[in-house]
Amino acid sequence: MECMSNLTVRIPESLRKQLAELCRQQQRPASEVVRESLRRYVAVERFRALRRKTLPFAEAQGLLTDEDVFKVIS
Repeated sequence: MECMSNLTVRIPESLRKQLAELCRQQQRPASEVVRESLRRYVAVERFRALRRKTLPFAEAQGLLTDEDVFKVIS
């Protein structure tokens, strides 16, 4: 198992209540929900950064939309 460390994050009370309600509904600890949310956020941001880097090369090849890409790789 990966070593864990603590992180303190300040959030508005309204968001804390929403998180608590979600955790209650899903019967999951808040730390688990927040870890999963952060993993997804980091993955999306990494994807966006990669997309920004590759977009000029794709456009140069005439790949302007996601559909264009799907046609090439299908």
